[in-house]
Amino acid sequence: MRHTVSRLATAVILLFLAARLSAGAPPPGAPPTGKVYRVGFIWTAAPDEVTHFRKAFEEGLRDPGYVEGRDLVFERRFAEGKQERLPALAAELVRLNVDVIVTGSNPVIAAVKQATTRIPVVMAVSRDPVGAGFLASLARPGGNITGLSNDPGPEIGGKNLELLKEAVPRIARVAYHWNPDPPGAETYRKAAEGAARKLGVTFQPVRVRGRDEFEGAFAAMLRERADALLVAQDPILLSARGQVVLLATRHRLPAVYGNREYTEVGGLMSYGPNVAHQFRRAAGYVDKILKGAKPADLPVEQPTTFELVFNLKTANALRLTIPASLLARADEVLR
Repeated sequence: MRHTVSRLATAVILLFLAARLSAGAPPPGAPPTGKVYRVGFIWTAAPDEVTHFRKAFEEGLRDPGYVEGRDLVFERRFAEGKQERLPALAAELVRLNVDVIVTGSNPVIAAVKQATTRIPVVMAVSRDPVGAGFLASLARPGGNITGLSNDPGPEIGGKNLELLKEAVPRIARVAYHWNPDPPGAETYRKAAEGAARKLGVTFQPVRVRGRDEFEGAFAAMLRERADALLVAQDPILLSARGQVVLLATRHRLPAVYGNREYTEVGGLMSYGPNVAHQFRRAAGYVDKILKGAKPADLPVEQPTTFELVFNLKTANALRLTIPASLLARADEVLR
C-alpha cells in the first residue's frame, strides 16, 4: 500500500511540474520571471579590449538560466581608456535606475561609489577594496558594494621579477611600468624595488598614466639601458596591452606581466590571477543579488590560484631559451 501511495504521489508531482513547464513557469532554481532586470556594466577600456571579460560574465549569468532579452537587459558603458569619463558614465547608469552595476578596477569602483550608495555594485576585480574605502571589511562589506578582489598583494611584483630572472638570468636592469595614481600603487612599487635589490637587479620605475605616454616611457627606458621590463597590474596598462607588447617586442625587451592577456597577444610571460574567471564568478554575485541578497552581507572573494603562462613564439623571436624546469611549472605554454 505504501508503494502504491508513493507511486501516486510521484505521478502527481511529475504532472504538476509538467503543467508548470507547459505554462511557461521556470523550473526550480531558475531566475524569477515577470521582470526584466537591467544590469549595468562599466569598464575603463574600449569594448573590443574587454570582449572576453564581458563574455565570461554573461556566460556566468547563463549558467543559472538567465537569458538576455527575456530576463536581462545589459547597459554597457566603456570609457575608451579615458578615466575622466568614468563619473559621467556611472551617473548615467544611476539615472537609468539599473538593478545592479558590475565594475572592473578601482577607478571604476570609485566613480560608481561616488554616484550611488543605493544600487548594488559587484566588483569583478579590485585592489585592496578595504584600504581603498569601498568596504568595511572583506567578510562583511557593510554597504552596497561586494564582489571579488584580484589583489595578490604587493609581493606579486617580486614574484614576477623572480620568474623573469629565472627565465632570463642575464638581465641586470629592469624597468618597471606603473601608474602611480591608484591607491596602493606606491606600496607595490616599493615591494618590487625591494625584490629587485635582493636579486641584484637595478630597478628603474617609469610612470605611465595614459596611452599617449608609452612611446616616451620606452624611450626613457632605453636611454637608461634597461634590458628587461616588469609591468604592474593596472587597468590602463592592461587595456593598452597590445601597444605595450608591441613596443617591448620591437625593442627586444624580455618582459613579464601580471595578466595572461598580455601573453596571449605576444607577451613573453605572465603570472597572476585569471581575470576572466573572476568576471564569471561575479555573475554569481549578481544572481544572488537579483534573488534578494544584500551586498552588505556577501563576503568578498580573494584570488586563491595564479597562472604562469609562457609564449614560446615570443621567446624564439627574442632568441631566448626558457629553462625546461620553468616550463614544467607553467599552467599553459603558448606555441
